Amino acid sequence: MNEPRTSGLLRVGIIGSIIAALCCFTPVLVVLLGVVGVSWLAGYLDYVLLPVLIFFLGLTAYALRQRQRSR
Repeated sequence: MNEPRTSGLLRVGIIGSIIAALCCFTPVLVVLLGVVGVSWLAGYLDYVLLPVLIFFLGLTAYALRQRQRSR
């Protein structure tokens, strides 16, 4: 029924979760901020990245639940 919409939500949820997890658990974002010249933002990353990771994991769970219901 809503398979394309659910598939898109699932794709966005998984990709967002992977990107947020990479930024949380590796220094990729800290190095990138240093290269760009805004390394002062690194102190605020914990306030942003964990909620973003939780949001994308929730979005993935929601899309999986909707996919199960539509089958």
